[in-house]
Amino acid sequence: MLEKHIDTRYMRYPGGLRKAVTFSYDDGCYSDIRLAKKLNEFGIKCTFNICSAYVKNSETDGKLTYDDINKYMLGLGHEVAVHGKFHRAPGILSPLEGVSDVLDCRRELEDKLDMIIRGMAYPNSGIRTILPVTNYATIKSYLTELGIAYARTLGSDNNSYNLPTDWHAWMPTAHHDNPNLLNWIEDFVNMDFDKLYHANRHSRLMYIWGHTFEFNNKDNWQRMDEICEKLGNRDDIWYATNIEIYDYVKAYDSLVWRSDYKQVHNPTNTTVWFEINGNMYSVKSGETIKIDKY
Repeated sequence: MLEKHIDTRYMRYPGGLRKAVTFSYDDGCYSDIRLAKKLNEFGIKCTFNICSAYVKNSETDGKLTYDDINKYMLGLGHEVAVHGKFHRAPGILSPLEGVSDVLDCRRELEDKLDMIIRGMAYPNSGIRTILPVTNYATIKSYLTELGIAYARTLGSDNNSYNLPTDWHAWMPTAHHDNPNLLNWIEDFVNMDFDKLYHANRHSRLMYIWGHTFEFNNKDNWQRMDEICEKLGNRDDIWYATNIEIYDYVKAYDSLVWRSDYKQVHNPTNTTVWFEINGNMYSVKSGETIKIDKY
């Protein structure tokens, strides 16, 4: 008699959901407040990437302040991440310059906001441009040493909706002005996992990025209205910040499995969901469960 075995095992998002959405907006523009409020109406979460040197102390100059960040970003459930103190691309800096720009930004944001910050978006060219003064391995190494858990980069937009395989080269799905984006959102929200080949039923992520000053420059804030109306307030999507996605995936990766995968222990402080051969499981913090449905 053949022993039953696991054909497919997939991480699922909280609640057993198969789809997640996150947004990422750069530079700490005053118009980020408008975006934060808009996203909040639709239950969508965003990571706002801030350059600490350009945050102001007074609202009289029309610039983003730390009070604004506390009230409209952190206060509405969004994330604040590093974008370099002076918005300098690590790929064109020496390691010493790169370390200084990232570390100073992290320290200043943490001090003013009284919190721990672990995320980042690369300024300027992402990590697409690497000059002889440095290399990606060096950048990744010092970001890790500086406590930066992930860093969003830029590149060719695509509709694969995949989670990153390298957290320090996290590629988003699309910029908000991508002409294909609304069609990709339709494909994403209508994706029927039960109709996919079983080996392709891994969890998906829609990741949108941009700058809010672009909406002002083009006078097209209705673009974000369209995106939110198609993508927001759905009960089959997990809406999360960048760091929430990172932490959840790392919790899943930390599960301790018996050698035959018939038992699993969760050493983390997060309830983790997964699917095995079409059967959904959740394992709570500190819990050990048996896998009895093959």
